[in-house]
Amino acid sequence: MVKKTPKSILVVEDDTALSEAYKLVLDHAGYTTRIAASGQDALQAIEEDEPDIILLDIRMPVMDGIAFLKEYQPKTRPNPASVIVFSNYDMEQEVDEVYELGAERYVLKAWASPSELVKLINGTALR
Repeated sequence: MVKKTPKSILVVEDDTALSEAYKLVLDHAGYTTRIAASGQDALQAIEEDEPDIILLDIRMPVMDGIAFLKEYQPKTRPNPASVIVFSNYDMEQEVDEVYELGAERYVLKAWASPSELVKLINGTALR
């Protein structure tokens, strides 16, 4: 598996202020960043153009992050985006479930500053 530098990121986050802050930081770091406010919006965005990385919140209206992962099915896709779950919730069952569904990382929002987020994304190995 050859590593490549990620170019595009889809931020799936229902908190507008937070998603705009992520977009600002990621765009400044050289990424092409798009925003989706729910899992349903993310699935539509992926149909148009699949990103290299999906930064996914868990708790969202319409379709949450777990339902998104069940629909997106990264384990069965030929060239899936790397999924980084970025959540405020640290429930063991939820963490286990997102890994079972194909997420590569689970990060607590409170533990990652914007610069740490960029470092995390820079270090994410893509398929």
